[in-house]
Amino acid sequence: MSNFQFQTVSNIISGLGSIIELKNVLQDYAPQRVLLVTDQGMMQHQLHLPILEILESQKQDYVIYFNVQADPAEHLVLDAIQFAKAEKVDLILGFGGGSSLDVAKVIAILAHPNQKQGLQDIYGVANAKRPRLPLILIPTTAGTGSEVTPISIITTGETTKTGIVSPVLYADVAILDANFTQNLPAHITAATGIDAMVHAIEAYTSKIKKNPYADMLAKQALRLLNKNLPLVLKDGSNLEARQNMLVGSMLAGQAFANAPVAAVHALAYPLGGHFHLSHGHSNALVLTEVMKFNAPIAKLHYAELMQWLEPKSTGCTDGLCDLFIDHMQNHLDHSGLVLKLNQLNIPENKLDQLADDAMLQTRLLQNNPRFLQKTDALQIYSSIYK
Repeated sequence: MSNFQFQTVSNIISGLGSIIELKNVLQDYAPQRVLLVTDQGMMQHQLHLPILEILESQKQDYVIYFNVQADPAEHLVLDAIQFAKAEKVDLILGFGGGSSLDVAKVIAILAHPNQKQGLQDIYGVANAKRPRLPLILIPTTAGTGSEVTPISIITTGETTKTGIVSPVLYADVAILDANFTQNLPAHITAATGIDAMVHAIEAYTSKIKKNPYADMLAKQALRLLNKNLPLVLKDGSNLEARQNMLVGSMLAGQAFANAPVAAVHALAYPLGGHFHLSHGHSNALVLTEVMKFNAPIAKLHYAELMQWLEPKSTGCTDGLCDLFIDHMQNHLDHSGLVLKLNQLNIPENKLDQLADDAMLQTRLLQNNPRFLQKTDALQIYSSIYK
């Protein structure tokens, strides 16, 4: 067995209604002023009101930054940091999808009054350093796993995204309460659910840092997601299934935080960057074609996952591998997501640019079980064009 390290959030609170535990968490940290980081959608649908009720019941001083947008741009992050500094906050509470949580993580580092680093200093792996403000994260989607990852993704150009990866980004507390996810539209439920499944699959097949701890989490995540995604797509009010999805997403997040994702994400990022598709939808588009490409190297792992999900599955490794890819394609086919690029009005003459941009994702591609070059990326994009 190769050497490995495993890190995660030290305090995870999970369960329907578990937001009430925020009272005790706040008492532990005794902040002077809390910053709630969220987006306008959360505010418009008043999903943040249970949090405000708790803050006000504790007579807790707070301010709200609600300008977070999907795929947050650098200028937005800098604006949020300046807001936090001006308001002299001393605890960050991230609430929303992955974008809100990612922005909250960066604010927690760069708004600390004794922090000497700037945003440009912390891009890349292990560049962000302490100090940081206390950080509590509350997800409202079952997909990104951002509440338990040391990663923040920032849009740094018109079509490019850059990662900040550091243990400093691990939150102090993550609270998982599916009451906040029950009103998600079906297409967001589907896209984020597929995203979480990709996290589990890519962690299990990660080339460099695959380890038994992450494997255990990835398998349990995939089992929960596989069983409950169809249930929540059929009945969005099924809170038990939604809580299971939230836990599955969190477990997958813990897995890929320690055994990083690979080519599915590398090929998904350019789709989001150029055509503003959601991250989960972008992952769904390329998932099974990347799996087919990886199969010559990763077939044993795919076969193991198939037997984990369906213990009665029988056959040779190749057959079980193919069965698993078909199984994931079935999830995609029933997701309601558009799965062809031409149907998303993506011009065929842009595929070469997408392949070029995918090759820039070296942080991700190094984790892929099979070496992937531009011709392979172009073939994958071409195969999902129509």
